[in-house]
Amino acid sequence: MSHDDFAIEPIPGLPERPPQGEEILWQGRPNWWALAKSACGVGWVAGYFVALTLWRFIAVSDLMPLDMALAASVPFLILGAVACGLLMLFAYLQARTTVYTITTSRVAMRIGAALTVTLNLPFTRIDSADLDLRRDGSGTIALTLQQGATQLGYLVCWPHVRPWRFRTQPALRCIPDAERVAKLLGEAAQARIDRPKVTRASRDPNAPALAAE
Repeated sequence: MSHDDFAIEPIPGLPERPPQGEEILWQGRPNWWALAKSACGVGWVAGYFVALTLWRFIAVSDLMPLDMALAASVPFLILGAVACGLLMLFAYLQARTTVYTITTSRVAMRIGAALTVTLNLPFTRIDSADLDLRRDGSGTIALTLQQGATQLGYLVCWPHVRPWRFRTQPALRCIPDAERVAKLLGEAAQARIDRPKVTRASRDPNAPALAAE
């Protein structure tokens, strides 16, 4: 499912041009702010350091003047700001280097900021797709691969996976207009699976010329 990471992309997000008859239906990438909140937990980290700052201030306010207690607590806010800044930078880089592609035959995911990997997931190897829709219209589409398909490593795909799942489910994470994209994916996958496959005719006159794919 992977491809040479250093190959020049003839089309952004794809390691090679689609074969004849395959068309690109949609391309997109995560919303970096939504990715920072959902995958990197920026809100939780910020809340943790705010609580730590308040705890520090209350703990020392009885032992020293308020201005000194405040000065002793500010470093925790600075540490929190640095941590949140690094997480947001990570999310931004991930979003900028990621390209999700849906074609008439597959889902392709070019992921990774430092080590780039391209995953090709044919519709015939996908069991189901689950949509986690947010109030702002963004959302995550998680793909469940068939049991016989090659299983992907969680850390290799993170953060482009469905969280808190023992079995890795690659996901189009935090994409805008997720409901429309999910509908497009479902229609394309159904059309691909239902499409008949033309095979070479057998010399046996009773053998079928068409076989369901």
